[in-house]
Amino acid sequence: MRAAALVGLAVLALAGCGTGGLTSEGADVPDGKLLFTQNCGSCHTLREAGTEGSTQNPIGAPNLDDAFAGARMEGFDQSAIEEVVRHQIEYAADPMPRDLVTGADADAVAAYVAAVAANPEAEVALPPGAGGNDPKLLFGSNCGSCHVLAAADTKGTVGPNLDQVKPDQQTARRQIENGGGGMPAFKGQLTDEQIQALAKYVAESTRG
Repeated sequence: MRAAALVGLAVLALAGCGTGGLTSEGADVPDGKLLFTQNCGSCHTLREAGTEGSTQNPIGAPNLDDAFAGARMEGFDQSAIEEVVRHQIEYAADPMPRDLVTGADADAVAAYVAAVAANPEAEVALPPGAGGNDPKLLFGSNCGSCHVLAAADTKGTVGPNLDQVKPDQQTARRQIENGGGGMPAFKGQLTDEQIQALAKYVAESTRG
């Protein structure tokens, strides 16, 4: 249902209904990739970002490559796709959280998604220093849209607030590996080293 709703909105906006001129020139596309991965990737699938959110998210968020494939095939301008994405961020409807990114950050995410969605040739490098095994990045891309964690700058509203729960490392690792309570199991999705890094990061970030 959520995917169909987004596709419907995209069709209307791209057909000329408009979204209030929310596109932005000069947006930082590499930064948009990092922000997308941190804030959106655990719910949305996007090939270029390496995220597979639609296979594990609890809110039915759409696969963005699928959502914009038709628009891409029809030859719509990249700016039109950016406008649709920016509108979705600016006027998020439940169950999508509001204010995940704002201002220039939202512009960057919209520009990034518009550049790569349903574009099999697109490649965008992360900003310098944003390594793929960084625990903050791992948390953002796999957990951040569901959980609040101040250290990771995430504001998820689906799962528990980890700053309040304060799990120890063993508890965090067990939950990440096995899931439960609506949370997917990440064993097999992430490597043992990544799971260990995430568990340590969560424990140390919330318990001092």
